[in-house]
Amino acid sequence: MRKFVLIHFLLFMIIAVFSKEPWPFLLLTVAQIVYVPIALRFVMKRGDWFSSFYSYFAIPAYISIAIIQLFSPEWSAIPAIIYLAFTVIIALYGLTRFLRRGFTNIEEFSIDLGMMYIALGGGWYFAYIADIDTGFTPLLTWLTGIHFHYSALLLPIFIGLLGRLYKPNFYSFFTGLLLAAPMVVAIGITFSRWIELFSVLLYIVGLAGLIAIAWRTRFPTRMQKWLIVTSFTSLGLTIVFSLLYVLGNGFGLTSITIDFMLRFHGVLNCIVFALFGIVGWALCVPSSVYEEPNFPISRVKGKQRIEHLGDPGKHRGLVDNMNLYGINKVSPRILDFYENTIDYRLFSTVHWHAWFKPFAFLYSFISRRTEQINLPLHRNEVEMTGDILTIYDGIDGRKDVRAWIRKVDEQYAFVALYSSHQTNEGRNFMNIALPLPCSTMTGVLEMIEHGDDLQLTSRKTCPDSDAGIYLTTKLGKYFSLPLEEDFVVREEGDGSLTARHEMWIFSIPFLTIHYRIHKE
Repeated sequence: MRKFVLIHFLLFMIIAVFSKEPWPFLLLTVAQIVYVPIALRFVMKRGDWFSSFYSYFAIPAYISIAIIQLFSPEWSAIPAIIYLAFTVIIALYGLTRFLRRGFTNIEEFSIDLGMMYIALGGGWYFAYIADIDTGFTPLLTWLTGIHFHYSALLLPIFIGLLGRLYKPNFYSFFTGLLLAAPMVVAIGITFSRWIELFSVLLYIVGLAGLIAIAWRTRFPTRMQKWLIVTSFTSLGLTIVFSLLYVLGNGFGLTSITIDFMLRFHGVLNCIVFALFGIVGWALCVPSSVYEEPNFPISRVKGKQRIEHLGDPGKHRGLVDNMNLYGINKVSPRILDFYENTIDYRLFSTVHWHAWFKPFAFLYSFISRRTEQINLPLHRNEVEMTGDILTIYDGIDGRKDVRAWIRKVDEQYAFVALYSSHQTNEGRNFMNIALPLPCSTMTGVLEMIEHGDDLQLTSRKTCPDSDAGIYLTTKLGKYFSLPLEEDFVVREEGDGSLTARHEMWIFSIPFLTIHYRIHKE
């Protein structure tokens, strides 16, 4: 790492000494030549495709920047497009990291999104060098390129590294604000002064929270804590002047000029935020706490007809014995329903939440073809009929698999393949696969007893829980979806059962299904 850092600093010093451009343009150059490469080193995983071919991508890009700065040739657009291609490759690396993991571990998502943002920085830089009319002045085009190198790449990576060390409950909220802010800034500059003002307020709230978290974080050394806390705190100062600039430029309330912002805001961000942050994290780079799950995944995909993959009658229920999950205190009727499911009639009332109904309508055109999660749009009670099939051994890849087919008016509503798996710690989870075209969605549910009631939930009750909803494709085996589901089953006074099935997307409720369950 030290040799790598020395080479990049030396290259920048050569460019700085012999550059033909005015000094403010070195604020972007130092990010391109020094800060971005070192920040990428913090998060690259040895042995993956990006680290293996990094030199082939990076060296031409860095040479291209040097050519532009040292010689300013008339054909500068050619080396600029080489650098743009490099930023696109970085963005693809961020995307592939995200696709392997999905919507989990927001600190890693922050790093991924920062790498994806850098392609926008490369695009704006190319537009400036190639003298493309973006609708803004050349200076503003160049400043937007700076924005996507510092605020949109370095800051998300620093936030992610901080989250690896310490991630309190409110970390996700403040991180979310700061991840959204770069795009809101770009939209505000383009369309509305009010949106631009709102974006600065997002930065202020998000940075205030991150600075507080940084102060409370335990770092390996005092020197590292001092450097990193200073780095984050400096942003708190510069964002205040950004607010004053927006109020002056957009509303005429202050007299902060673009020249002052270049000298104060630019230099402070370049030296204190970026340099202190890079040096601080280089002292000790925290490792990712994310560990890929290893539970079994169904091999059955949506194109296969379930009726051809199994026999009816061998299994009467979704579970042979609920003791497998340590469930023995709930109502005996609930145990009987799961162990003898075919003896029960199921009546459902579907409630799509108002905000989601337009999406549910559009999705209905897809669900009729996929025959999966194909639910009515109305709220009338309907009966779900169907059967339980035992899947032939070796087809699914999991153990003791049975398919529960549910239909509404002879149309498939759900085709769910039920199994279970046990973790190394001896915890058992219900493992439910929903075959989709070229993919499989897997719901891993934990069973929890609440007196006589039974709850099945995809929400994690502890950090090492497998619970969740995952999508398996050729791009990734355990892509964690931003979905959560929760079933609560209870026995009523007349001996019948009721169940409430709730689903959330990004923690927002979008679907509720009420069931009445009667034994035939």
